[in-house]
Amino acid sequence: MQPSDPTAEPGSAFRLSYFLQGAIGSFSVPGCVLMATFLGFGGLLHDVGFPIGAGLLSTLLIWALPAQVIMVGGIASGASLPALAVAVCLSGVRLMPMVVALMPLMRGRRPNLWLELIAAHFVAVTMWVEGFRLLPKVAVEGRPSYAIGLGAGLAIVSMVATWVGFHLSGSLPGPLAVALLLLTPISFAIMLVRNAREGVDWLAIGLGAALSPLVANTPGGLDLFWSGVGGGTLAFFIARLWKARQA
Repeated sequence: MQPSDPTAEPGSAFRLSYFLQGAIGSFSVPGCVLMATFLGFGGLLHDVGFPIGAGLLSTLLIWALPAQVIMVGGIASGASLPALAVAVCLSGVRLMPMVVALMPLMRGRRPNLWLELIAAHFVAVTMWVEGFRLLPKVAVEGRPSYAIGLGAGLAIVSMVATWVGFHLSGSLPGPLAVALLLLTPISFAIMLVRNAREGVDWLAIGLGAALSPLVANTPGGLDLFWSGVGGGTLAFFIARLWKARQA
């Protein structure tokens, strides 16, 4: 008997059916909020004279709206490209804890580096929240493909909304276009509260909110990173100490 091919074993292969299920799962309330947000981004691209093709490519490759706004605003203001690249990278650092937290749910039964890298690329605020909600309901062997489908679906609808917002910019009032950009962080805060199940979750939200004014205007745009990681870390250690005292 010939040894079986490890790539054919359960959990290691791309599965189209799960990918399509994930893509369908992207059409949800958070997905609609994301679309509305990228309508505002499309309007911003039009107002600063940024090419729509480059804007769509930034959604596909950067996939982090704050970093995309930094890039577009920096180029429009004439900032140097090396400094702009550093600023965009630093803005993306805030997503690293989300990737680390969600990755165990995006793995199959066997590791597959390429599938995991692609799935990790799509992890942003909406993907992080929806991943924790939807992935536990998916069979383990299909989770990498489902995660990629979910992320790709969110990215595609965002790119479509960007294109629509760009061409509707003349009919969208400026304040409305800017307000649309705020929908994602507002939606994220609401979904955090909705998904809170235990006392430590509420403690992390409260501590993160309390730290926000203290770390505002952190260099590199890392205020969200420090408030989120700081609040979550403090809540974790407080919960551990509380359990140790109760034991």
